[in-house]
Amino acid sequence: MIHQYKLGGRNIVLDTCSGSVHITDDVAYDIIALYKDKSEEEITGEMLLKHRDVTKEDMAECIRDIRSLETEGKLFTPDVYGDLAWDFKDSGGVIKALCLHVSHTCNLNCSYCFASQGKYSGQRALMSFEVGKRALDFLVENSGTRTNLEVDFFGGEPLMNWDVVKRLVEYARTLEEPRGKKFRFTLTTNGVLIDDDVIEFSNREMSNVVLSLDGRPETHDRLRKDYTGKGSYDVIVPKFKRFAQARGGKDYYIRGTFTHLNTDFTADIFHMADLGFTELSMEPVVCAPSDPFALTREDLPVLLEQYDILAAEMIKRKKNGKGFTFYHYMLDVERGPCIYKRVSGCGSGTEYMAVTPWGELFPCHQFVGEAEYSLGNIWEGVKNTQKQEEFRRCNAYTRPECRDCWAKLYCAGGCAANAYHAAGDISGVYQYGCELFKKRIECALLLKVAEAED
Repeated sequence: MIHQYKLGGRNIVLDTCSGSVHITDDVAYDIIALYKDKSEEEITGEMLLKHRDVTKEDMAECIRDIRSLETEGKLFTPDVYGDLAWDFKDSGGVIKALCLHVSHTCNLNCSYCFASQGKYSGQRALMSFEVGKRALDFLVENSGTRTNLEVDFFGGEPLMNWDVVKRLVEYARTLEEPRGKKFRFTLTTNGVLIDDDVIEFSNREMSNVVLSLDGRPETHDRLRKDYTGKGSYDVIVPKFKRFAQARGGKDYYIRGTFTHLNTDFTADIFHMADLGFTELSMEPVVCAPSDPFALTREDLPVLLEQYDILAAEMIKRKKNGKGFTFYHYMLDVERGPCIYKRVSGCGSGTEYMAVTPWGELFPCHQFVGEAEYSLGNIWEGVKNTQKQEEFRRCNAYTRPECRDCWAKLYCAGGCAANAYHAAGDISGVYQYGCELFKKRIECALLLKVAEAED
């Protein structure tokens, strides 16, 4: 399967199953589009009418080159992964990552919060050290022979339970050498409670830090307010600047959310870049369709154009020595995810789980509070094996809508939580998200092409 598109003044051809990316002239681009459906004589006839400055000999040479690429497995590569999808998804019960909800409460009152201002439509709570300690033990006990384990500190706002976070990191470090494990920690925070201790400890112990900022002051403060109704931009931006500067090259992300109220989200991204932040992310809002900030079908063309604008500006800024990274445009076309990850996806519900403050297990943070998706707990393990099996069956080949999609080996069938909230079934498809994802992949490939040209 191939995908052809024109963007940024380039003709781009992606061979889906090999991952090969080809930049072509207009003639080769048009021939490739006809190659599988028409004979060489038919192709030559059509091309001579369309490209009058090209000879039959040129056409024949181009077709030979295409045929050679096909033989080499770089074009029109057959899909051989469908029959292997089940094996790829069978993790043997091994768990490699946990999202610890150390705080089911928050000091902000963000209007669009999918977690109901941090409490996930339930009671407000803080995870005790004892529950967190057991969660880490549970992860080690169920990690099999895996060495590298990941733990995300999440909320709500995890800094409202900062002492427990620090104690859990320190405890995890004591497990590494005797159990043959290595922990990688991530912290996600709204920034209000950041101080010198948070910066120093995080820069020493956290492999990644995610800092929530929606962009321009008017964008951020419109929805990200405290409980008095005051925006948080002026409080957090100076702290984020100090934090990012102190990271010393370690990973971090300034993560924003765009809504119906800021479909011109590139202005927010550029604002964050102009503040000096170089690692950026901007996600579409997750909320009920009835919410006033929910994205609409009318917004979609605008959003797709915004991604094109972003890609063009990133190419320009990089040439001017002011480049930045955008999370959704990060794509390694040479060494990037193995076929296992391309088919199986994030591993939610199987290799990855969320833990509530009281030790209950859910497939990921977006399912927390959904009673039917409670998998078990950190003391007894996974009890709801039937529901877990549903997640094990979710991959790029089990959704009929995905089987013939050129992007399936980049999204692995998409987010199960988004599918559930959009279609009522984790095996469904969030079509809106699909359109955004495919545009992001097209733009990401454009950036790699531009990089190769430099």
